[in-house]
Amino acid sequence: MTTARLPQLLVLFICVVVFTTVLILPMFSLFSKAFMGKTGEFVGFANYLTYFNTPTLSASVLNTIDIAAWATVFSVTLGFLYAYALLRTRIWGKTFFKYAALIPIFIPTVVHALGLVYLFGKQGVVTRAGFFPFELYGRVGIILSEIIFTFPQAFLMFYIALEFSDGRLYEAADSMGVSGLKKLLRITLPELKFTVINAVFVCFTLAFTDFGAPKVIGGSFNVLATDIYKQVAGQFNFNMGAVVGTLLLIPAVASFTVDRLVNSQNASTLNAKATSYVTKQSHPRDAFFFLVCSMVSVFLLALVVMLFVGGFSENYPYNLSFTLKNFVFNASAGGMGSFVNSVFMAVLTAVFGTIFVFVYAYLLEKTSRGGALTKYGKLLSVLPLALPGMVIGISFIFFFNSSANPLNFIYGTVAILVVANVLHYFSVPFLTATGSLKKLDKEFESVSDSMNVPRWKTFLRVSVPLSLPAILEIFMYFFVNAMITVSAVVFLYSAKFKIAAIAITHMEEAGNFGQAAAMSLLILGINVCVRIAYEAAIKAIQRRKAKKEKVA
Repeated sequence: MTTARLPQLLVLFICVVVFTTVLILPMFSLFSKAFMGKTGEFVGFANYLTYFNTPTLSASVLNTIDIAAWATVFSVTLGFLYAYALLRTRIWGKTFFKYAALIPIFIPTVVHALGLVYLFGKQGVVTRAGFFPFELYGRVGIILSEIIFTFPQAFLMFYIALEFSDGRLYEAADSMGVSGLKKLLRITLPELKFTVINAVFVCFTLAFTDFGAPKVIGGSFNVLATDIYKQVAGQFNFNMGAVVGTLLLIPAVASFTVDRLVNSQNASTLNAKATSYVTKQSHPRDAFFFLVCSMVSVFLLALVVMLFVGGFSENYPYNLSFTLKNFVFNASAGGMGSFVNSVFMAVLTAVFGTIFVFVYAYLLEKTSRGGALTKYGKLLSVLPLALPGMVIGISFIFFFNSSANPLNFIYGTVAILVVANVLHYFSVPFLTATGSLKKLDKEFESVSDSMNVPRWKTFLRVSVPLSLPAILEIFMYFFVNAMITVSAVVFLYSAKFKIAAIAITHMEEAGNFGQAAAMSLLILGINVCVRIAYEAAIKAIQRRKAKKEKVA
């Protein structure tokens, strides 16, 4: 090993130690707490027996499985149909439909529930018209909220899978006179089997662990996510909260395991001989899928429209006079400061998260002879996929709130919120960074070593500029998710540093639906602006690259 590589290995070692500190040690604290009594003595599985022998608590497990299963069935089905419509039909307005499907990504899950209240609550537009004969608060409302939450995830997974499929099998089927239905059943669905499996587990896990929607619209219908909140924030029963936290890990760990197995078997079938899929004309098919996309997009847009109505109305639904008073937020919910705090937290999360993710991915990808350190580092990078936000939050309480922990000073500050967000959303940006770095020629590092150029200069002058689109995507991903997160920070924010997504839940609890809608619009607005800025930057980079290639 050359001495030039020693600083790189040292930095990698430091990153791995930091990652272990914020990931492995808090998880150890969580599991330890689940097997301890209130006075700190070891009690084995006594806490679990108490939980499952308490009817009101054990029922939460079945309730959570129920809503997650129904949400998964509808989300995966709608996600496939929507993606199929955009890539395998000739319907009009594909760009509009694509962006409409992404609306739920830009707002917290508590806002999904709030939009449903405006539409289907007791004074909702649809309910008052007599078209919704169900009780929104409880099981039905949670399922609808989780469908809204998980639908974009399923849609994006199917969209990517269908976009890169090979058209040769379809050409052969057409030459043999195979019907469209048979092509769907015998070619399309078998090609997507791994995507279907992944989508099912991802949607189930997201719905199983979500806290925002059940908190707002759950009523007396208990689920695990609200149980853990009641045990920790309501009754200060940290041991039982740890028990529920470990139960929340079950589907997440199962999803993680299946994802690893599926990815190891899902070899790419796309090669240089592949051809693009050519969509045939079919008016009945296009009419059906246009109707599906229209219904889904209108429903999602209706949620946003109702936020505007509620946010700018004097007293919905009794007085619809235009007003801006709802944007003067009550101090008890954090006032406008909660929104400013959220933006500040999101910026810090995006900046430090992007730096750490890209440096970490670079070190793992470009460090040769890292041995066990590199393997352990790669294992750490994928583990956050199996950690729900609420589990991260409660494990941070047990670990960082300990007076014996030298890192205790960050508890109750914005720093712990940033660390929780970076950890919660780490894996997807890491995969993005790794994918970008793999495309770079390894000769860059070889040449710099032969010329005795420090690796950090190669990193800053070559790797970063060439990976700028991926870096911007990572920044945008961290920012948007930090603005909308509830579960990862609900246990960690302090009274002095309230954030917007949490403030919405407090406004809803106090009956200030107008202010909750107004705050939701601010979150939506800032996230859409960041997305627009990201796409503008990407187009500018592409134009500059095309201009250079033309000159060359």
